[in-house]
Amino acid sequence: MTSVMHPDTGPMRQIAMVFDLNKCMGCQTCSVACKVLWTREEGEEHQWWCTVNTQPGLGTPKGWEEMGGGLQDGKPVPGHQPTRAEFGGGWDFNYQEVFYGGKGRSVHLRPEESPNNAWGPNWDEDQGGGEYPNAYYFYLPRLCNHCTRPVCAEACPTGAMYKRREDGIVLRNEDACQGFRFCMEACPYKKVYFNYARNVSQHCIMCFPRLEQGVAPVCARQCPGRLVFVGFLDDTEGPIHKLVNEWGVALPLHAEYGTGPNVFYVPPLAPHRLNEDMSIDYETPRIPPEYLESLFGPKVHAALDKLKNELETVRNGGQSEILDTLIVYKWLDLFGPFTQDPAEVETGAQG
Repeated sequence: MTSVMHPDTGPMRQIAMVFDLNKCMGCQTCSVACKVLWTREEGEEHQWWCTVNTQPGLGTPKGWEEMGGGLQDGKPVPGHQPTRAEFGGGWDFNYQEVFYGGKGRSVHLRPEESPNNAWGPNWDEDQGGGEYPNAYYFYLPRLCNHCTRPVCAEACPTGAMYKRREDGIVLRNEDACQGFRFCMEACPYKKVYFNYARNVSQHCIMCFPRLEQGVAPVCARQCPGRLVFVGFLDDTEGPIHKLVNEWGVALPLHAEYGTGPNVFYVPPLAPHRLNEDMSIDYETPRIPPEYLESLFGPKVHAALDKLKNELETVRNGGQSEILDTLIVYKWLDLFGPFTQDPAEVETGAQG
């Protein structure tokens, strides 16, 4: 018997995140901050709960968008179980040879030979798509979507995966996990990892110990681009509710899987295309609309049109609440009720 919550007994509130892809510069600060905080133990070397991949690209695990999973006709669909090599990363390097072997002037650091070092989380970074002079790419941060209907929890035969009632966060009981990895197969986003040393599945927990102290998740708090919003979907005065439900400019990733992801994205705009004579083509988008639709669904066209209209309004001297919200003049406005300084919590100081 699993502990997934169905609509009649669902969470009282749902915490969500919005990533503005027009501001993401691929600096990996969110990825590294998460890595340093959460995945430093044995068996977690290859785990990057938050990743920032280049789109178009194969991402991590390699080719995750083709690995299946999700819900079909209301039932979980088993997909491909990512292998350790498909995740890549967590390599051993020749530190001994370089630093202590007396060859520091003749050899350089390189990964030791391993079946797992033929791919990594950012193997195809900045490659993108298109051809000169109209090549294009954008960055896509990904983490557990803490879905409204988490198929990972439905697929788990031991009830180790569950959705927390007070805030909708999807968590796991590692004591109950038996290492079956059905959660990995069912998750269409392939954001569940396996710890081979401890024989348990692991994934992003949305920094719930921080949230309980009023502190935003580390990926959002450390982001230098002010692009990650955190808050509750039912907070009608908060930016997430407005961006998702009121203005419709923040969309879920691959909603067709039916899990109801609660991580949303403001889709990317792009420079105009160039003609062969290098004049500007104002009519044809540089990022193919059909590609964006494959990621964010048919609503992406209306979202992009709204963003373009708001930009035009401001250029003509008008005002835009949408753009003011996305610019984030005060960075703490990103975090809703989670604005507590983590240093003050750690030291016990009164804020």
